[in-house]
Amino acid sequence: MAEQDSKDGLSRRTFLGRSSAVLAAAASLPVVAAAQQTMDKSKDTHTGVNEQQPGPKNSVLDSAEPDSVWPPTTDAGGQPPFKYPFSYAHKRVEAGGWTRQVTVRDMPISKKMAGVEMRLVSGGIRELHWHVGAEWAFMTAGSARITAVDAKGRGFVEDVHEGDLWIFPGGVPHSIQGLGPDGCQFLLVFNDGNFNEFETFLLTDWLHHTPKEVLAKNFDTPESTFANVPSRELFIFQRDLPRPLEEEKKEVYAATGPVPDSFAFFTDKMKPTKVTAGGSVKIIDQSNFPATNIAAAIVTLKPGGLRELHWHPNDDEWQYYVKGTARMTVFAAGGHARTMDFHPGDVGYIEQSKPHFIENIGDTDLVFLEVFPTPDYQDISLGEWLAHTPSRLVDEHLGTGEDFLRKISKKEVVITPE
Repeated sequence: MAEQDSKDGLSRRTFLGRSSAVLAAAASLPVVAAAQQTMDKSKDTHTGVNEQQPGPKNSVLDSAEPDSVWPPTTDAGGQPPFKYPFSYAHKRVEAGGWTRQVTVRDMPISKKMAGVEMRLVSGGIRELHWHVGAEWAFMTAGSARITAVDAKGRGFVEDVHEGDLWIFPGGVPHSIQGLGPDGCQFLLVFNDGNFNEFETFLLTDWLHHTPKEVLAKNFDTPESTFANVPSRELFIFQRDLPRPLEEEKKEVYAATGPVPDSFAFFTDKMKPTKVTAGGSVKIIDQSNFPATNIAAAIVTLKPGGLRELHWHPNDDEWQYYVKGTARMTVFAAGGHARTMDFHPGDVGYIEQSKPHFIENIGDTDLVFLEVFPTPDYQDISLGEWLAHTPSRLVDEHLGTGEDFLRKISKKEVVITPE
């Protein structure tokens, strides 16, 4: 039965879902043709009697998630959700800005990575702190002053702007401060799905929980020096803007010098790794950003553009959507596949080696980030696989004809159309 359904182009689910009234109306046609006609109509308009939803519905959410409301007929099985909007995350608001996070506690599939969105007003400071995992960041608006000190006491101070990146390796203490008239907003990604932004090692919190006599002995100074240490963490607070960058660099680099490899990466100085008619991609990993142990790609798709069918063999992929509207289908083997829609501020997650595509379904450019908890970016595309496999062998699988297979690009396309 399943084989016959496939040959007729009729899915068992769609056929059984049609009411007897619909089939009766097409009694003059063969049963299969009538069912096929009804299936095609409902696929386009979703007006079939088996697609009505007379009960409660969230119209606002449904209109933004059409591929979850009416999934493509190619979707099947129990693939769990691989999306979580930052809009659902609790926002902690402080005098100097706000922050919110998406972790494995919110998105169970996201076992290896977590993300944080943060806003700092002009002069707003994310206080001096550190954490066990590495911190990869992408500036989404404004400008910031970032500082850090490595394990050899070498300093780092830099200003970053919209579109720039930074990396702070695990255990490296650092800070972030909003600059300019309107401060900044940025994304942080951590190579630990269980990361918690509200439980980091904070300077004020540590010193508050250390006896003053110990602090005095440690720094060979009177206890009164620490009389004004806050009684609770500052976390995000506002102060005066920092001194000029070159002045602070001179102060910080005295004696030990700067870190050997900058923790900042300026993407506007980088030529795209790949440009096609459908868009472009910039790949940033340890090959061009030596300080990082987290690889990433900044992908731009023009309307109708497609991030071609592919998978990543070396680790999971954490996504963040910056601009535009997309849909993504993830295939999970065993006949499981699911399609979901993405909007600015959404997080996506694809487990290692699961094939997928991303398509721009809006009328403006789509910009999204691919982030990986590994220093090296790797992917394998469907086209690349088929182009480098004997054409006769592939044709024996797919029946496409060898002429088609020989025309597939020998080089990875990445973004279509070429």
